[in-house]
Amino acid sequence: MEQPAQLELGELKPKKRAARSRNMKTRESAAELPVAQIYVDTPLPHLDRPFDYLVPRELDEQVQRGTRVRVRFAGQLLDGLVWQRVAASDHKGALSYVAKSVSPERVLTPSIAALATTLAERDAGSVMDVLRLAIPPRHAQEENAKNPIPELSDIKSAPDGWSSYVHGPAYIRALTEKRMPRAVWQALPGEDWPARIGDAVTATLVSGRSAIVVVPDAKDLGRLDAALIKALGPDKHIALTAALGPRERYRRWLRALRGHVHCVIGTRAAAFAPVENLGLVAIWDDGDDLHAEPRAPYCHARQVLLTRAQQSDAAVLVAGLARTPEAQLLIDTAWAVPLTAERAVVRARAPRVTALDEDAQLAADAAATKARLPTVAWRAARAALSDGKPVLVQVPRRGYLPSLGCEKCRAAARCPHCSGPLTIDRNSGVPSCQWCARPAANWACPHCQGRRLRARVVGAGRTAEELGRAFPEVTIRTSSGESMLDEVERKPALIIATPGAEPHVAGGYGAALLLDTWALLTRPELRAGQEALRRWMNACALVRAGGQVVVVADAGLPIVQALVRWDPAGFASRELAEREELGFPPAVRMARLTGTSAALAELLELAELPESAEVLGPVSSDDDEREPTEQYLIRVPRRDALTLARVLRTSVRVRSTRKAKDPVRIEIDPPRLG
Repeated sequence: MEQPAQLELGELKPKKRAARSRNMKTRESAAELPVAQIYVDTPLPHLDRPFDYLVPRELDEQVQRGTRVRVRFAGQLLDGLVWQRVAASDHKGALSYVAKSVSPERVLTPSIAALATTLAERDAGSVMDVLRLAIPPRHAQEENAKNPIPELSDIKSAPDGWSSYVHGPAYIRALTEKRMPRAVWQALPGEDWPARIGDAVTATLVSGRSAIVVVPDAKDLGRLDAALIKALGPDKHIALTAALGPRERYRRWLRALRGHVHCVIGTRAAAFAPVENLGLVAIWDDGDDLHAEPRAPYCHARQVLLTRAQQSDAAVLVAGLARTPEAQLLIDTAWAVPLTAERAVVRARAPRVTALDEDAQLAADAAATKARLPTVAWRAARAALSDGKPVLVQVPRRGYLPSLGCEKCRAAARCPHCSGPLTIDRNSGVPSCQWCARPAANWACPHCQGRRLRARVVGAGRTAEELGRAFPEVTIRTSSGESMLDEVERKPALIIATPGAEPHVAGGYGAALLLDTWALLTRPELRAGQEALRRWMNACALVRAGGQVVVVADAGLPIVQALVRWDPAGFASRELAEREELGFPPAVRMARLTGTSAALAELLELAELPESAEVLGPVSSDDDEREPTEQYLIRVPRRDALTLARVLRTSVRVRSTRKAKDPVRIEIDPPRLG
């Protein structure tokens, strides 16, 4: 009974193909440049190239370079972007027609196309992955909106704020004169950095060019947004952030695409803003890990901006209170110049930093002050509070007791069910697992059978509780996680904050206390020291000039000495020299490959690595908890960086053609090594 049905279905298929063939013959292609080269939105690496399609005559005006279309690909109707229109195709067979024009808006500009190609090649990724980061999803209603183009004739350049820096006025003058100065700016402590960046943007817009500024988070973006409104006036710039929502973000993105604004600020995605006639790219606090893109091809916002500057002959401003080894490399290779103040000016603006490193004395002082505070820190806080100013207390972790260990053998306390870390919440007081939330009231150490727990790290909640006993008459506020404060009043209070959540105070804090510094210094990763100094300097810079800062750390450590002397440039130079000696980024180019053992072995077998390549590994990786994974590190001299990326990219494509099931994650110069 089933055979006739099969015959009937078999007879229908040729009829459908014949009907489709007759329909294709009746269609006519565009008279000029009838072939569209289209990047099809598919995740398969070996299909990451433009495919040729015929443009129907009726869609000739809509299907232009950079527009969104839909095409028939492997039996499916998929989205695509028109890369370009050409007169003929190299394809030997018959070409399919573009199925549909989604929008006549040219969302893919030539500059973004060139940027995507360069980044994909540099980071061993795919062009389509970069384009997904650069071009937001479409909202049709916003494409029909009309926005006026603002006048820039009323904007006046104001370089006076840069007079504290040796080459500051010259840098602003170069921007006004349409030149392309490239600088690494080390901001002074207490500097109104949004206003200074506003000066640089103003000078760029006065010259008739555009500017892009990228900051780490919404808190910094809010301050910069307010500064640019004050410097430029309303509606002269746009701010892009994920918090806007898809529709509003697309509306603002379109304003930049259409040239309705000439300045775009935002978080890391703003580095791809489609502005033309680019004159300045700037990034604030480039060492913040929020600048690293967590999606393939994992490009850093700093690298995106530097690539755009090189392609567009734009000026560069890599700015921050601390200095990264990557920024130091730009100076050492003479690609950029340092923008710094005289040493006397730095000392006059910096707070007074005191380091305490005697554990026995600290323990005795802590008992006397009813908190984890040495006497010097307690007195500094008391003096600032008596003077009517708030005190900042920085702790490395949020929560109450976020990390526990055995009191007897000091081993980390783990859940007996899932091996997750144990923690204690303020409300319950019973240890529980951070992963599975199971209580562990009867926990026993598997190493020494001990049953008493100790705090390995004290969180912001427990610190606030202890300081409340030491300063019973003082208001205590916490800023961390979701309960982050943007600004606090200048009145006596203790502000306990985690790194990056420190609120701003007009006029500066009276004092700052940096507690539990070992939690930052002992992290098992390459950039632990660099990150610790950056977080400390960001907190100390909020203290008024001459205010007291107490850091509970060994004063003999180079990183602590750099903080005491307020010398981020010296520390960055030292860090870069050590990485050159040991062979770590940015002195070399390094690729991290993560995947299953079989997938990694197959990829490395396919890869024809350059002779200078050094393969390290494999070691176990915790990136994927569902299946055991391993990782390799491959490092090459910087001269072979592009060769390594091309080899890895080719190997990934070959595995894709073989329909390999297990993917391999490739990160070039990953932000975390450890």
